[in-house]
Amino acid sequence: MASIVERIVKDIGIFDTNMLLMDKVALEPKQREILELAKMYAKDSRSFLEKKEYYTSFSAIAYAHGLLDSIRKLNGKE
Repeated sequence: MASIVERIVKDIGIFDTNMLLMDKVALEPKQREILELAKMYAKDSRSFLEKKEYYTSFSAIAYAHGLLDSIRKLNGKE
């Protein structure tokens, strides 16, 4: 079983990979705003991870994934 730290690091990596795919997608202004929010939550996750606030870090990256997934789904990039 992976530790919470391993899971957070893995989820951040998945988020980063998915963000690279989104760089090539044309987005509407509101979608771009939501994408920026997702980036901020991912940044927060990294910060909480450094502070060893693991549950908050995990929550932030999970929220970032949700925002990113909604944009991907709207653009047929599931």
